[in-house]
Amino acid sequence: MMVHGHKGFKFQNWAKTYGCHPEMYFQPTCVEEVKQVLDLARQQNKRVKAIGGGHSPSDIACTDGFMIHMGKMNRILKVDKEKRQVTVEAGILLRDLNVELSKHGLALANLGAVSDVTAAGVIGTGTHNTGIKHGILPTQVVALSLLTAAGTVIECSETSNADLFKASLVHLGCLGIVLTVTFQCVPQFHLQETSFPSTLKEVLDNLDSHLKKSEYFRFLWFPHSDNVSVIYQDHTNKPPASAANWFWDYAVGFYLLEFLLWVSENTAEAMLDLKTMLEKNPKVVAHFPVEVRFVKGDDILLSPCFQKDSCYMNIIMYRPYGKDVPRLDYWLAYERIMKKVGGRPHWAKAHTCTRKDFEEMYPSFQKFCAIREKLDPTGMFLNAYLEKVFY
Repeated sequence: MMVHGHKGFKFQNWAKTYGCHPEMYFQPTCVEEVKQVLDLARQQNKRVKAIGGGHSPSDIACTDGFMIHMGKMNRILKVDKEKRQVTVEAGILLRDLNVELSKHGLALANLGAVSDVTAAGVIGTGTHNTGIKHGILPTQVVALSLLTAAGTVIECSETSNADLFKASLVHLGCLGIVLTVTFQCVPQFHLQETSFPSTLKEVLDNLDSHLKKSEYFRFLWFPHSDNVSVIYQDHTNKPPASAANWFWDYAVGFYLLEFLLWVSENTAEAMLDLKTMLEKNPKVVAHFPVEVRFVKGDDILLSPCFQKDSCYMNIIMYRPYGKDVPRLDYWLAYERIMKKVGGRPHWAKAHTCTRKDFEEMYPSFQKFCAIREKLDPTGMFLNAYLEKVFY
């Protein structure tokens, strides 16, 4: 059976802020068909980009070569109830995985802000949510399989190809095509949310206390004010008040830029610097709350939380759908602040960082590069976004 590609496809990300015209667009249904696409790419010296939900607010998914949409490879392959583990094909949407897991009394311990995203995609870009006891979503992965540029399938886990496993947990789509993912799950649970008003000073002065009080603590700061909304989410035995809701989606049409900050006194420093910058520049208007979330450190090579408990600061500009809004003054001032306090950008978001920046930010950057160059010596899986990262 031959896989067929389509010409003339236009890809756009979810927010319609980035798009591209791949030369050929494929929707394989099995591993054999993905291999055929890579064989063709090798023969014709084409680049290949695998995509999932297309949620990233950047050009990380764009290519003018071959595009492989993994959405038809979306099956659940195995549920191990004893180990509470589930193995899935890379293109399954978390929305669909959540429904299936609940049938087995299981759940993922932490989810991102949206659920129309694929298993391989949430790993690749280091998707996260909040909770200082919880890592980014890739920390819930115990094994995965990867199809390399050479056409071989490699199984990776803590005990098998461990170095590659630590690289491929945040893979940026540049190590190969992820085929399957095995997640560590937990027993299904319900959360109760409590939110209350506070001030920026109170929250920053008492961060440790907030982090201890609530398993999934986050807060929203309303720029141009001292107002903060504190949000606690914690396990509850109460039955849900309404139909199960595994996620909260941002309304369509936001520009999101998210930059990373390490937890500790730097959280306060960055927030106060941002507040000062806005006060000094009255023409820079931030008309959406700054969302602040907390994530446990890990040992994944390109994880923004590598070896550091971290604080994610999400600055958001409202963009009426399809319209452009002046934002660069705010974006660039914010990036300067975050670089100054030792921040790292979220891989899915737009940023101005280059290889030199990443070499300084990531102690294991060279190690990741060596693994990438060995697995993909011709750069089959590169695109414009990744060239800025690696060259």
